[in-house]
Amino acid sequence: MKKILPFFTIILIIAIIVVIFLSMSNSKQMVVLKEGNTTLTPLEIVLGKYQDSDCGMIITDLTYASQVVSNDGKTWFFHDHGGMANWLRTKEFKDSAKIWVMSKDTNKYIDGRTAFYSTTEATPMRYGFGAYENKQNGFITFEEMSLRMLRGETMANPVYKKELLGK
Repeated sequence: MKKILPFFTIILIIAIIVVIFLSMSNSKQMVVLKEGNTTLTPLEIVLGKYQDSDCGMIITDLTYASQVVSNDGKTWFFHDHGGMANWLRTKEFKDSAKIWVMSKDTNKYIDGRTAFYSTTEATPMRYGFGAYENKQNGFITFEEMSLRMLRGETMANPVYKKELLGK
């Protein structure tokens, strides 16, 4: 019995570890991509269950959420408009994709290409771009926002942040 006890102890420990890993993998099935969105409309994001397609972080707030829908119905999700623009720039379908952004002034999804963007907000990835349906002084277009992301002219860049805030 004394020779068998260590063997059973090791098997028990391994079994416990396997059960823990299996239960963790089953409980956190994150959504990065949804297929079948043939209507090309914004989908409901379940907070804590969806993952940003650019940086991989979990989406826990819809304030700066955006979605990109390709013509074949694939939908990708983002928690920062700057990250969405960064991700989209390398895709073949970047010019034909439908872009949806959560509007801060109307609190609904709007067309990301016609939205207006602020530049100094505290967004999840610190890029600073908030989307709005109604234009305000100092707001920029989608094209300008995408160009600034490409050039690194965001609030995440300390030099540019200082210039933007006038400090």
